[in-house]
Amino acid sequence: MYTYQRLRDMREDHDKKQEEIALILNITRQQYQLYESGKRELPMHHFVTLAKYYNVSLDYLAGMIDTPKKLY
Repeated sequence: MYTYQRLRDMREDHDKKQEEIALILNITRQQYQLYESGKRELPMHHFVTLAKYYNVSLDYLAGMIDTPKKLY
Protein backbone atom coordinates (compact mmCIF):
# COMPACT_ATOMS: atom_id res chain seq x y z
CA MET A 1 0.00 0.00 0.00
CA TYR A 2 1.20 3.48 -0.79
CA THR A 3 1.72 5.97 2.02
CA TYR A 4 -0.80 8.43 0.63
CA GLN A 5 -3.48 5.71 0.55
CA ARG A 6 -2.79 4.86 4.18
CA LEU A 7 -3.04 8.55 5.14
CA ARG A 8 -6.48 8.77 3.59
CA ASP A 9 -7.64 5.46 5.04
CA MET A 10 -6.54 6.44 8.54
CA ARG A 11 -8.26 9.81 8.28
CA GLU A 12 -11.49 8.27 7.01
CA ASP A 13 -11.38 5.47 9.60
CA HIS A 14 -11.31 8.16 12.29
CA ASP A 15 -14.12 10.15 10.63
CA LYS A 16 -11.91 13.22 10.20
CA LYS A 17 -11.86 15.80 7.44
CA GLN A 18 -8.71 16.98 5.71
CA GLU A 19 -9.11 20.33 7.46
CA GLU A 20 -8.97 18.67 10.88
CA ILE A 21 -5.78 16.78 10.10
CA ALA A 22 -4.23 19.89 8.57
CA LEU A 23 -4.90 21.75 11.83
CA ILE A 24 -3.14 19.01 13.80
CA LEU A 25 -0.13 19.34 11.50
CA ASN A 26 -0.33 23.15 11.50
CA ILE A 27 -0.56 23.30 7.70
CA THR A 28 -3.26 24.27 5.19
CA ARG A 29 -5.88 21.83 3.94
CA GLN A 30 -4.49 22.30 0.43
CA GLN A 31 -1.01 21.29 1.57
CA TYR A 32 -2.37 18.21 3.35
CA GLN A 33 -4.39 17.30 0.26
CA LEU A 34 -1.14 17.18 -1.74
CA TYR A 35 0.30 14.67 0.74
CA GLU A 36 -2.84 12.57 0.72
CA SER A 37 -3.01 12.54 -3.08
CA GLY A 38 0.62 11.46 -3.39
CA LYS A 39 1.71 14.64 -5.16
CA ARG A 40 4.10 15.56 -2.31
CA GLU A 41 6.03 13.53 0.23
CA LEU A 42 4.93 13.89 3.84
CA PRO A 43 7.85 15.15 5.98
CA MET A 44 9.06 12.85 8.74
CA HIS A 45 8.00 15.20 11.55
CA HIS A 46 4.43 15.05 10.23
CA PHE A 47 4.63 11.24 10.11
CA VAL A 48 5.61 11.22 13.77
CA THR A 49 2.78 13.58 14.68
CA LEU A 50 0.20 11.48 12.84
CA ALA A 51 1.52 8.20 14.24
CA LYS A 52 1.07 9.60 17.74
CA TYR A 53 -2.35 11.02 16.90
CA TYR A 54 -3.63 7.75 15.42
CA ASN A 55 -1.68 5.65 17.96
CA VAL A 56 -0.05 3.48 15.30
CA SER A 57 3.55 2.63 14.45
CA LEU A 58 5.42 4.56 11.79
CA ASP A 59 5.89 1.44 9.67
CA TYR A 60 2.13 0.91 9.54
CA LEU A 61 1.44 4.56 8.71
CA ALA A 62 4.08 4.43 5.97
CA GLY A 63 2.42 1.35 4.44
CA MET A 64 5.36 -0.95 5.16
CA ILE A 65 3.24 -3.42 7.17
CA ASP A 66 -0.45 -4.23 6.90
CA THR A 67 -1.29 -4.91 10.53
CA PRO A 68 -1.31 -1.85 12.77
CA LYS A 69 0.88 -1.84 15.85
CA LYS A 70 -0.17 0.43 18.68
CA LEU A 71 2.36 2.84 20.15
CA TYR A 72 0.99 2.57 23.68
